[in-house]
Amino acid sequence: MKRLTALTLAAALALGLTACGGEEKGPTGGEEITVRYGMSSAWDSLMPYNSPSGSNYTRIICDKIYDRLAYVHADGSLDPRGAVSWESAGGGMAVTFHLDEDAAFHDGTPVTARHWADTIALMTDPDCPALGRSVFSVLAGTDENGAAIETEPLGAEAVDEYTLRLTFKTPTTPEDFLLDRNREFYVLPTHLLEGVDPAEVMDLALWEAPVGSGPCKFVEEIPGSQLVLEVNEDYQLGSPDFDKLVVTVMDKSNLLPSLISGDLDYYTFGGNLAAEDAQTAADGGIDVVEGTVPNTFYELMLNCETIPSAQIRRAIDLALDKETLCLQSTQGLGEPTATDVTPGTAYTCDLTWARDVEEAKALLEEGGYAGESYTLACTSNRAGLAALMQQELAEVDITLTVETVDSAALFAGMSEGKYDMAIASHTPGATPLWFTGSRLTPSNNIFHIADLTPYTALVEEIRGAADQTARQTALDELQALLAAERPFIPLWFGRTLHAQSPTIDNIDYPSASFSNENIWEWRMKEA
Repeated sequence: MKRLTALTLAAALALGLTACGGEEKGPTGGEEITVRYGMSSAWDSLMPYNSPSGSNYTRIICDKIYDRLAYVHADGSLDPRGAVSWESAGGGMAVTFHLDEDAAFHDGTPVTARHWADTIALMTDPDCPALGRSVFSVLAGTDENGAAIETEPLGAEAVDEYTLRLTFKTPTTPEDFLLDRNREFYVLPTHLLEGVDPAEVMDLALWEAPVGSGPCKFVEEIPGSQLVLEVNEDYQLGSPDFDKLVVTVMDKSNLLPSLISGDLDYYTFGGNLAAEDAQTAADGGIDVVEGTVPNTFYELMLNCETIPSAQIRRAIDLALDKETLCLQSTQGLGEPTATDVTPGTAYTCDLTWARDVEEAKALLEEGGYAGESYTLACTSNRAGLAALMQQELAEVDITLTVETVDSAALFAGMSEGKYDMAIASHTPGATPLWFTGSRLTPSNNIFHIADLTPYTALVEEIRGAADQTARQTALDELQALLAAERPFIPLWFGRTLHAQSPTIDNIDYPSASFSNENIWEWRMKEA
């Protein structure tokens, strides 16, 4: 325990000196500039692998204190961050990352591949009570929970001082890994953890005043209420022209009014704005911009065991008026879809949607529909959508009984086969398998598909494809199979509005949906 105390005191002293130095002058030697940043929910940990909720609110805070390998844009494109470049290795089973040699921890220690490899080794140690361990389950040498297997080499290797290699259980492209996992992988100051018992790592006072290598340094915290960070002027990608970032937790309803009144400079997750609040923002002098990349995806989950006919499932798809449903939900900020492939990304799908009530009736007859009544589960905030679906399916003589439940009960009920249908929404991703990759597996066969083999074969073909052209070809085959069998119904993709900061330029609003913000590029607007 003496070792733990010494480390804690050293870290606190280093941070205390840093914080005091930041109080004197701003970046140009003038008055200190503070950016006021609002959040509607609090982070629950300043240790990125110890969040009980694993929430985006914790991720967006850790994004500023700790570094990640890459910066992910909303359209799925990637920029260097902790790594300057990367490439596939090991016949597609590994990715090699070339790290930025200018990256350093807030105490001045250079960030090396050994820090990354040691971070992963420590967090996958079975004795370490890391709550975020499951993110490492994709790596070779780990079990399904992300814990290292003693008899197998761990898939995290420091090839040399600034070269990190990650090896996976299945073929994985660099883009797929970064788009799927980048927000979960952070490098820790493992040079401050030498000799620490893995079982005691999460109890260190170090995480109450953390030393990271991200664009901001910790100053002080009122847990659950306020966090003060100062700009890391030595961050390898640069630093903004302000000094401090003060994060304040407030009720969601107060975010926009606080931005309008000048009490906030920005609020998190891209200043997301409901359509009904757009006029209020504009009247308050706030510029409102429409997102270009979808941030929501709606589906109608189907139970293929209780609705075994593909013709009947396709009939339900054709009978729904997705245009009307989408309009009610997004207020004009969305488009109906016939696929789960996210528009605006590197992957495409030529399938289109059009309502056809007469064709739906013909398919019902072809599928042997005998007038069965189906149960539709939804959460209370989607009761209006469910009522519209009832009316639309009644036009083809399908009867729905709506059950309003909470989200947990909805997914549990679908998994258990209790419901015939359920309305669900998700945050879409830029990879071709962002949705279907996890849904079409024996362990998560939520649609109760009788034979998963045709699906899993195409999923593996997509994952193992050597280039994007081959992946697109396999993806087209998968989408054609989904359209023919319709185990779920894609409904629409929705976009969001962003309330732009009146005081800060260069904010990448849409990319906050990936729990990363380009704070090193933010600039104060001229008064």
